[in-house]
Amino acid sequence: MTLQKSDTATESALASSDQLIGEFKALMADAEALIQATEGQVDGAIGSIRSKALETIAGAKESISGLEGVLTDKAKEVAQGADDFVHRNPWEAVGVAAGLGLLIGLFIRRR
Repeated sequence: MTLQKSDTATESALASSDQLIGEFKALMADAEALIQATEGQVDGAIGSIRSKALETIAGAKESISGLEGVLTDKAKEVAQGADDFVHRNPWEAVGVAAGLGLLIGLFIRRR
C-alpha cells in the first residue's frame, strides 16, 4: 500500500512536468509556424524581427531539452520527499490537509 501511494505521487509529478514540457513544445511549434508564414518578408523591420525570433526559438529549444531531464528528476525527488514526510508524520499531514481544506472552503464561501 505504501509503495502504491509513492508510485501515484511520482506519476502525478511526472505527468505534470511532462504536460508542461509538452505545452512549451507546442508553443514553440506554433511560434515557428508563425515565423515560417513571414518567410517572404526578408527585408526591413519584419526581417530583423523574424531572424531574432528564430535565434530566440533555437536557444529556447536547447534550454528546454536540457531542463527536461532535470525537471523530471526534481519532480521525482519532490514526490519522494512528500511521500516520506507523510509516512514519518501522518498526523501533521492530515492537519495540513485539513487546514488547507478549511482555507479553500473559506475562500469559496466568500465568493
